Amino acid sequence: MSFALAMANIQAQDYQINFGGTGASSTVDSVNIQNLTQCTNVKLGSGDILHLVGSAGINDINASNEKILFIYPNPFTEYCNIEFDSPVSGNATIGIYNITGKIIIETQNNLQQGNHKYLISGIKSGIYFIHIKSKAYSYYGKLINNCIENGIAKITYQSQIANTTTPNYVKNTSSGKSTTSIINMQYTVGDRLKLTGFSEGIYRTIFMLIPTSSQTVTFNFVACPDADGNNYSVVQIGTQIWMAENLKTTKYRSGTSIQNITNDAQWFNYSYGAYCNYNNTTNTDTINTYGRLYNWYAVADNIAPTGWHVPSDAEWTTLINYLGGESIAGGKLKENCTSFCLTPNVAATNETGFTALSGGIRDPNPPNGPATFESIGYSGYWWSTTNSSSTSYYIWVRSINCNGSSVFRTGGIGYGFKNDSKGYSVRCVKD
Repeated sequence: MSFALAMANIQAQDYQINFGGTGASSTVDSVNIQNLTQCTNVKLGSGDILHLVGSAGINDINASNEKILFIYPNPFTEYCNIEFDSPVSGNATIGIYNITGKIIIETQNNLQQGNHKYLISGIKSGIYFIHIKSKAYSYYGKLINNCIENGIAKITYQSQIANTTTPNYVKNTSSGKSTTSIINMQYTVGDRLKLTGFSEGIYRTIFMLIPTSSQTVTFNFVACPDADGNNYSVVQIGTQIWMAENLKTTKYRSGTSIQNITNDAQWFNYSYGAYCNYNNTTNTDTINTYGRLYNWYAVADNIAPTGWHVPSDAEWTTLINYLGGESIAGGKLKENCTSFCLTPNVAATNETGFTALSGGIRDPNPPNGPATFESIGYSGYWWSTTNSSSTSYYIWVRSINCNGSSVFRTGGIGYGFKNDSKGYSVRCVKD
């Protein structure tokens, strides 16, 4: 691989992502990163930096993730550390080049097999490239120096880097973690990442990203606690902020309990607010994944968390139009990289972070039999609060199927009739 080609690749595929918070909290306790294109996942602690590593251009010998060049902090002022793995013993050359390819400084060391760390200091403000090479391996990386003072360029071998040599790299001691870690994740240009930031044990915000450079992601933390004390993930899609999971409260906003009706006949005849778990399960994993199902009477009351509400049909329409219309919005809303669908999950990208699941329904009077739970693993249904006819007997409902990319809008007999006590999922939108 030529030096110029390697530099082009590293600029395109070697990024570092830092994290910050705003809104209800300015701290980020942890971040969960899902690569929705490759279906991989990593977890970062407080202050950790995500290092996205390209599948080509980092290392000519196609090293594993444990044999990758790390640069931190980057961008930096005054100095930074580099860390890499030498799979074999032997001479290695470390060179730093400016953006024209001119050598700035170079050093050579006889390195033993294992991990090695160097300190880079004294280079002028600007963008540089580092090339580490031996007969057995080759690494490339990009350095960004923001220091306004010039010094003497140095590459210093560090057998062990003490905290005092990197004062800007020590943080978050109050969390019990004295240093930042660089967390590596395989990445190909164009991959879509779902980033979930956690703060103070209360806030969870999703941020969708297709990285094209090193950057700082700032999570806008918004409170979304229900009367049971459940705290929901939230995501901004266009101008709206949505819950990114289904409601699972057993109480109204006031704290009054919603009735849990398990008997089919009682559910069918019940004319007050009620909820149920799919198949009346008591499995907490299933409930946390899919949420609960609610009849219309519960939805019509104050079931949403404070500051939130069950969406109107117009608010559903705003979301769907923002995503390109009913025929394609379903694929952009559906979860992917899981096995929750029992049929092929057609066109699912979850590029919104909405993570719609096929949570099924409770149907009190299906056309071919007695009351039953159905469609989990195949379809999901969500209430709106808007009448679908002038008689006020029907309500608009949205549904998404595993086997297609559409969002369906239904509001007639069999789906949106208020008084037949259908049990559907609920998503809320911020006031």
